[in-house]
Amino acid sequence: MWAAACFDMAIFEIKDLSFKYPSSEERYALSHIDLSIEKGEYITVCGRSGCGKTTLLRHLKSVLTPHGKRTGDILFNGVDISKVSLYDQSSKIGFVQQNPDSQIVTDKVWHELAFGLESLGLDQRTMRLRVAEMASYFGIQSWFSKSVTELSGGQKQLLNLASIMAMQPEVLILDEPASQLDPIAASDFLNTVRKINLELGTTVIITEHRLEDILHASDRVVVMENGSILAAGSPKSIGMELKEKDSDMFCAMPSPVQVFYAAGGKGDCPLTVREGRNFLSEEFKDEEPKVSSVDSGEEYDPDVKDPVLEVKEIWFRYEKDLPDVLKGLSFKLRKGEIFSIVGGNGTGKSTSLKCISTALAPYRGKIFIKGKDIRKYTSEELFSGILAMLPQDPQCLFVKKTVRDDLLEMLPRKAQDKEDRIREVSKVCEIEDLLSSHPYDLSGGEQQRAALAKILLTDPEILLLDEPTKGMDAFFKLKFASVLKKLKERGVSIVMVSHDVEFCARYSDSVSMFFDGAIVTTNTPNRFFTKNSFYTTAANRMSRHVFANAVTNEDVIELYMKNKEGKGDADGR
Repeated sequence: MWAAACFDMAIFEIKDLSFKYPSSEERYALSHIDLSIEKGEYITVCGRSGCGKTTLLRHLKSVLTPHGKRTGDILFNGVDISKVSLYDQSSKIGFVQQNPDSQIVTDKVWHELAFGLESLGLDQRTMRLRVAEMASYFGIQSWFSKSVTELSGGQKQLLNLASIMAMQPEVLILDEPASQLDPIAASDFLNTVRKINLELGTTVIITEHRLEDILHASDRVVVMENGSILAAGSPKSIGMELKEKDSDMFCAMPSPVQVFYAAGGKGDCPLTVREGRNFLSEEFKDEEPKVSSVDSGEEYDPDVKDPVLEVKEIWFRYEKDLPDVLKGLSFKLRKGEIFSIVGGNGTGKSTSLKCISTALAPYRGKIFIKGKDIRKYTSEELFSGILAMLPQDPQCLFVKKTVRDDLLEMLPRKAQDKEDRIREVSKVCEIEDLLSSHPYDLSGGEQQRAALAKILLTDPEILLLDEPTKGMDAFFKLKFASVLKKLKERGVSIVMVSHDVEFCARYSDSVSMFFDGAIVTTNTPNRFFTKNSFYTTAANRMSRHVFANAVTNEDVIELYMKNKEGKGDADGR
């Protein structure tokens, strides 16, 4: 009887949980959360940046619980989490964080795999077996003896996951684990998480803004808003519920969901690209679309006259004896252009931005800004209204105890309109209610917005963005896009490195593929993404068998509507 009762018990029982950070006088990060998570479930937690997702997850493991005022109860296997020993929490509750580097603690891959087991005090024989098993299961054998510094972002995150799974946890908690991975690495990583859930029965609780790869795999989806649970249910029901509630979170739903409801679809909502393809195939099974392509605009012109930025045959390596990271990189940037660069982890994209920002110095080649060799600028000249960079890790920009103080630091001491400037940029970046918070108390998306605000205060002519949408929710991406549009209208030129192909497809003027240390091709977003198999959008993959060049959700919806106009009565719609 006891065994049966234990098996039926929820692995986590959250009862009336509320939490407030010390720096927040009124705002609750969590408000009256009630949630039960069964053993073996796959739970996706989603919501706008700052809605409380990360805060909630960190309450599920005592050593990660943030400092502040908490009320309510959290039970793990029926026991109050505060009474579960740190040993049991370490072995039974695995936690994978956003940044792969923040969790790695040793120098070698094999040592990282063994580190957690050593901490648990397991004997050598058991450790060797588990390390060998995890290395085999996760395909780590070929880089088992490598230094962790040699690994790509995807490999580091896979190593984090393998190191945790070596301890055989009952529950695996993942906080936006794919936010810094390229689309292919992200898909592979999230498929591995699903495999662990299905084959090992490990309970999975995951937050992720990129829902394309995880919504269909979920048993339940929990949508949070302002620290509370807005909706909870099956993946197929959650899209309809958000649509009916006219929630901002509907725009975060996968492309098949958005297209289905915009097209007035009936019956089961498609969740995956395959199901979306089947939906469109069924809709057009009796007729060929009369309008099969959208206007793709003007051809890309590689001849850039008077570029505001020119990168000319630059080569770079981190150490004399290491391989080159940049290998003859060249490109030109037009004034008022959004130039996006996509490609795999470890190909040199971020390194190229660091070279342009003078954080790194190429050993060959030249960089010109407004026709002048970048080496002839003083730092004060260059970074006072000409060039600014938003790095991949926004935390490196924060040096003060509050967001307001960090923003004030960017303004001249004698500036008369400091408060007006801060008020203006805070409104643009939606951080008005975060000004009194410590930057490190913010969620990943909130930190990104605060860092963006700090950069915008410099009024740059050229803006370098390294993974700017990382951690941003779908709703703020729309706001961010409007910010970029306003900057373009002011003549600001933008170079953006991003894994967010959906964002690049929708808002870029030109897109380049980065491979093996250089740019291999550049084209307009429509032409670029139409030709690709993997580095393309979900909308393109689900519709390319019906429509010739639909790249965004809006493209698919537009073509669908044009072909179905006047057929509502005949089709019973």
